Amino acid sequence: MSATPTTPPPPSGATASPAAPALPGNGSARSGVASAVREGASPPPLRAMWPALWPFLRPYRARIGAAIVFLILAAGATLVFPIALRQLIDQGIVASDPGDRLMALRDHFFWLFATGAALGVFSAARFYAVTWLGERVSADLRTAVYSHVLRQSPEFFETTQTGEVISRITTDTTVIQSIVGSSLSMGLRNLIMGLGAVVLLIATNPWVMTQVMGILVLVVAPAMFFGRRVRRLSRASQDRVADTSAIAAEMLNAITVVQSHAQEAREAKRFDAASEAAFDTARKRTKVRSFLVAFIITATFGALLWGLYQGTQAVMAGRISAGHLGQTVVYVVLLVSSVAVLAEVWGDLLRAAGATERLMELLAAQSPVADPAAPVAMPASTGPARVAFQHVRFHYPSRPDRAALEDFSLEIAPGETVALVGPSGAGKSTVLQVLQRFYDVQSGALLVDGTPVDRVRLAELRGRMALVPQQSVIFSASALDNIRYGRPDASREDVIAAARAAHADEFIRQLPQGYDSFLGERGVRLSGGQRQRIAIARAMLQDAPLLLLDEATSALDAESERLVQQALDEAMRDRTTLVIAHRLATVQRADRIVVMEHGRIVEQGTHAELVARGGLYARLAELQFNA
Repeated sequence: MSATPTTPPPPSGATASPAAPALPGNGSARSGVASAVREGASPPPLRAMWPALWPFLRPYRARIGAAIVFLILAAGATLVFPIALRQLIDQGIVASDPGDRLMALRDHFFWLFATGAALGVFSAARFYAVTWLGERVSADLRTAVYSHVLRQSPEFFETTQTGEVISRITTDTTVIQSIVGSSLSMGLRNLIMGLGAVVLLIATNPWVMTQVMGILVLVVAPAMFFGRRVRRLSRASQDRVADTSAIAAEMLNAITVVQSHAQEAREAKRFDAASEAAFDTARKRTKVRSFLVAFIITATFGALLWGLYQGTQAVMAGRISAGHLGQTVVYVVLLVSSVAVLAEVWGDLLRAAGATERLMELLAAQSPVADPAAPVAMPASTGPARVAFQHVRFHYPSRPDRAALEDFSLEIAPGETVALVGPSGAGKSTVLQVLQRFYDVQSGALLVDGTPVDRVRLAELRGRMALVPQQSVIFSASALDNIRYGRPDASREDVIAAARAAHADEFIRQLPQGYDSFLGERGVRLSGGQRQRIAIARAMLQDAPLLLLDEATSALDAESERLVQQALDEAMRDRTTLVIAHRLATVQRADRIVVMEHGRIVEQGTHAELVARGGLYARLAELQFNA
């Protein structure tokens, strides 16, 4: 493997990550935001928000166009209403002849009803279109972010809490859903109505309009100033909510440890402190926004009353009719209310900008481990795998000054069982991590079946390996689905055969619904030994040519260890196996034992050879067996 794996930059319009899913969010706009975040820039959120969201909106251009059409028609129906009202007053009420007045009233009320009906139909169509769009875009955004996070290397999770990721996927996408699905539509509708009211007021009463516009300019300027502070506080508020989610996720996943140490009160107090911090930030944001709303409403009502006063004076002076005054008043009301709604939408936009910024940071995260630009195919698997480490040197990104593996060379022949032993921190688990390519090594080469691991697709590489970890992972699903996880297309008969080979069939059949029994979150309904046998059955069903065992029996009692060891003996048959174990009794039957210390191989041989040699392995064996 090369010292520094290189991945050519994506071409213009490519995804931000080579491994990112082909979802609406993987476009050139997202790549632009990703570049800005990686370079430490802080793009103006409102200007960056729409280019960032556009790849998610682009597939639904037709629906966006329909929503805009319905929006314009609804706004147009609203703007026609004052004209119909003016005709009603001037021709249906003020008309001198009673007969003409009665006929005019009928016609004008009919047109007023028709205008209202059109407004209702167009508003309903607009509401459905934009609500559908908001739900669809938020679902696509959640899927894109989640899929992208799933492809991040362990380095990403060293610095990012899962609770924060969950908060961004849920809370932040909900904020964006509200802006795309309702607030933006309201804003555009009121913008059209406001502009239409301005045009019609200028055409019918330019003197009043000039004064009203002067007052509104004095409203908008302070609103822009306070809006920037609202945006900053919105981002801070969302960060504090994410903090509470991170604490809750961490503690609920370790609830037994919290309770066994009687720390419920302390953790509740810590969560309360985080919640109070979130509340305090939200309170500050709400305070600024409330002041902004009060200022806008007060100023706009002042503009409304001033326009009404000027219109009343014009009627008394005979310059305009009563209907003209009514029309002017309604247009001023529409203008003022539009400004008030736009101010509210402006606050929602600022909040959504903060949410978009946080989500784009996740989408901009680049995994240092990704599929190569030009992957090569591994040779067809015809039996147990061959593994070779050639002068490998590796250090974790969080510990660049300390090598976890140093000049590590190891050849594992097909079908051979090799055990890695040594004190804690010797680098045993690191060997498995770089072999599965969770990290790329800094120098040296690592080959599986003669192919460098950084030259093949990750799915193909990891498909040749089956892992049984020290802490077996059980998903919130049935026993059948848990065993089938490594091979989703496996038949029920294949699952049962793997469970029998792993000595898990008997206890699974004793569960209430047998193989269809729900095992609970993290397998809480099973003992440690049972969970481990489920994990072994999963690995056996996968039937990979390379089996990785990471302390598979270290946390078990004697009876469970005996059953699990029998299952492991069955799993290792006809496979290349790499075993990590602290209990030396479990590796005595290995074909070769490799002793590690400080990331280096210091000894290798069989159990008898190493004991006779009197080195590190002999000292470890004496400590364990004598104890």
